[in-house]
Amino acid sequence: MKISFTSRQYVSLVSVIIILVTWKFFSLYFNSEFVLPSPEKTLLTTLKLFVDDRFLVTVGTTILRSLTGFIVSFFLGLLAGIAAGVNPYVDAFLRPVLVTIRSVPIIAIILLALIWLTPGTVPVFIAMLTMFPFICTNVSDGIKSVDRDLVKMAKFYRVENARIVKELYIPAIMPFIISGASSAMGIGWRAIITGEVLSHPRYGIGTLMQNAQTFLNVDVVIAWTIIAVVISYGFEKVIRWSERKLIIWRA
Repeated sequence: MKISFTSRQYVSLVSVIIILVTWKFFSLYFNSEFVLPSPEKTLLTTLKLFVDDRFLVTVGTTILRSLTGFIVSFFLGLLAGIAAGVNPYVDAFLRPVLVTIRSVPIIAIILLALIWLTPGTVPVFIAMLTMFPFICTNVSDGIKSVDRDLVKMAKFYRVENARIVKELYIPAIMPFIISGASSAMGIGWRAIITGEVLSHPRYGIGTLMQNAQTFLNVDVVIAWTIIAVVISYGFEKVIRWSERKLIIWRA
């Protein structure tokens, strides 16, 4: 089977090589594993994590928290976004709430959540708060982007409401939903791991990163960071795949 690469893929490959070369240079410059371990040592550490007995439980627990926070915030954001897009009074009511949630530092929310909630639920709570504004705002913008003249014309010709929703509103808001979901998952994933670092639940990527940092195992911290980045990239790919399958009218 012949494998072909596009020019953009070659550019991406060059970028990765430059990152690795720069990393190797600074690891040689500092010459200390307590400051910056070499790429090859970090790669070996990463591979060792895959055969660790706690790996699947750790990664699975963090992913489960992420999906739980995403699902809850998605449905809440979808309902609130539709209401805000349809009703200007609801939009005016939600606007300062969304601005406040986006403006409050995540660390402040985590510190309060540590007082209110158990360590295992803190990351989920943080994920919900960070994801909700993205989804709500994008859905609301999608509703507002619908051409009102088309809606009026459809109602004038007595087109069924179900058909108006299916052929006008859903095509309009679906790209906004996908964009909001992508942004929400990216921000929420980082917020979950940050929450795990500070709340220190029994299982979680952030917990093991914090443990490694305590004992100055820098290679382990970077290894878990690489794993977190790969998982986040996987989420992004799934969302983009869903976009191609759902937004069929773009063809």
